[in-house]
Formats: sequence, structure tokens, C-alpha cells
Amino acid sequence: MGKKITFRFVTLLSLVVLLLSACSNVNEESTLPKADAEESKTEEVNTDIIPAHEGLNQEPIPLEIERDGKDVYVKMTTQITDIEIEPGLTYKAWTFNGEAPGPLIVVEEGDMLHFEIDNIDPAIPHSIDLHAVHTDPETGFGDVEPNESGVFSYPTSSPGVFMYHCATEPVLSHIANGMHGVIIVQPKDGSPTDDEIDREYVIIQNEWYKYNDLDDMTNGVPSQVVFSSKALREGQPNTNGTTTALKDEPLKAKVGEKVRVYINNVGPNEVSSFHVIGTIMEDVYLDGNPYNHYEGMQTVMLPASGGAVVEFTFKEPGTYPFVTHQFNHATKGAVGVFEVTE
Repeated sequence: MGKKITFRFVTLLSLVVLLLSACSNVNEESTLPKADAEESKTEEVNTDIIPAHEGLNQEPIPLEIERDGKDVYVKMTTQITDIEIEPGLTYKAWTFNGEAPGPLIVVEEGDMLHFEIDNIDPAIPHSIDLHAVHTDPETGFGDVEPNESGVFSYPTSSPGVFMYHCATEPVLSHIANGMHGVIIVQPKDGSPTDDEIDREYVIIQNEWYKYNDLDDMTNGVPSQVVFSSKALREGQPNTNGTTTALKDEPLKAKVGEKVRVYINNVGPNEVSSFHVIGTIMEDVYLDGNPYNHYEGMQTVMLPASGGAVVEFTFKEPGTYPFVTHQFNHATKGAVGVFEVTE
């Protein structure tokens, strides 16, 4: 009984620390005169908007993906779409398909990928760099000019949870403005724990900076560090990277189920220390590759672009927060919740 009480106290204490930190941030902001606070927020949203993007908010165009045997045809759209990254704060994001992070892509080891990039951004060339493939970057990740399309093909040879992003210069601006996402390459022979899994989710961590401010992206610190979820199957949450996405819409699980999470830190700059409060990761596959198998981990460190598959079981019903254990980033929004029931 003593151990259970201590465990619950520690979990509760962690939640209290998060709440106090969040309240502290709110109180600090509230000390600003109202006009100054509004001016500051407006400035953060509107810094350095490209003239052709002024007033532009392109409706998200759904990802198109079709399979023909081992050939997978993917049509992506690069576009400018407004995204609310925290309540009341809209970011004019540079995106893949109107999402930031971009849409989830799931293929199998050994597939041949055929990507068509349709760039409807009227002002800037864009491209795609897939960390999941081998190719000459100059030709395989080439720029697509505004209002043009490009087609690129590559085979997949390694399983994993990989980042993709725009590779057009300056790369940091394109990634930090929203052009990032995840491609999962499933292992052709599966993973050792496949038969044990009851639920699967995809979680992505990313950062937001002052809008289109390359100096802040290079030398500053992120204004928001956030989680999102991308749907692996119908009915699952599919969100943008916001400070509230996975608190407002908790991920569901039941007591005794083994949960698998595909996670990637798309950065662009910071490290993630992914941790689920109240449980231990029984199995971890670094970069999502079955050969990189670890057991019994409390926290998984993910460099910028790093991925993993993590698996764990909830022993009791309750609300289980997950965070990056870089707690300065947790207080900036990188907190989500698993809601566990009997």
C-alpha cells in the first residue's frame, strides 16, 4: 500500500509542477498592458510575411496515395495555410497538404515510391527530402517552382520512423515554417512484438518560432514546443502541432492493453526526451528499426529528425500525461494525455 501511495504522489506531483509552470507563464503574460500584449502577439504572427502570401489561406488539399503491387504513388501539395498553433494565435504556415506536421505516409520495406509534388505556393519553390530513401539529393530532392509539379521516384530499403521535410534553401526556414512530417516504413518481416500490440498511435513533436524569422530560428529559442497525432486508421486523431491538441483530445487505451507509439521529433532544432508519466517502456526500437531493440526504458531521447517505436502497458485506469522531459519545452506546450479506462 505504501508503494502505491508514493507512486500516485509522485505522478500527482509531476502534474502539479506542469500546472504551476503553465500558470506562471500565464501570470507573466498577464502583467503586460493589454494593448502591449495584443501588439506583441500580432507582431509574432505577422513578422516578415511574403507579399504574395498576404491574406492567402489555401484550403487543405488531401494527400493522394495509391498502391499497385510494390509501386506506391503519392501526390502531395505544397501550400500556404493558416494554422492555429495555440488558442487565439494563428500561424501562416508553409505546409504539405495544409497540415503542419504534414500528412502521415505509411509504406512497406521494399516498396518503390513515386512522389508527385504539386506546388501551389505562388511565390516560393519547394521540395521534399525523405530520410527513408537513398538518392542523389540534387536530383531526388530537387526544387519544384511555384505553380509547377515535379515527379520523383525512389526505392525503400530500410524500415523505420523517418522524417520528411522541404529541402529548399534556406532549409531551416522551410522546416520551421511548417514543412515537415513523418513517413513510416514498415519492416517486411514485422517486429518481434507485433502479436502483443492492442493499439497503435503516431505522435510527432515540433517547434514554432517567430513567423518566418530566420534569425530567431537560428539564434533564438522556440516560442512553442508541441505534439500532434496523425491517424494510422480511420477514427484516430489527426491534428496539427498545437499546444493543446493532445490535451483537448486525449489518446485512448484500456488497462492491460499494450500500446505502440510511432514517434518522431521533426525539430527543427531541439532534442526531445519522450516520457510517459506512470509507466515504463517495455520495448523500444530506435529509429523504428527492429534491429535496434531495447527493453525497460523510462525515457527515449530523440535528436532532431530522430524517430522510435515505443511500447508500454498501462496497469491501472487513470490519466497519464506524456511529455518531453526537457521541462522547459513541456511548459511551452509539449504535453499530451493518455486516457486509460477499465
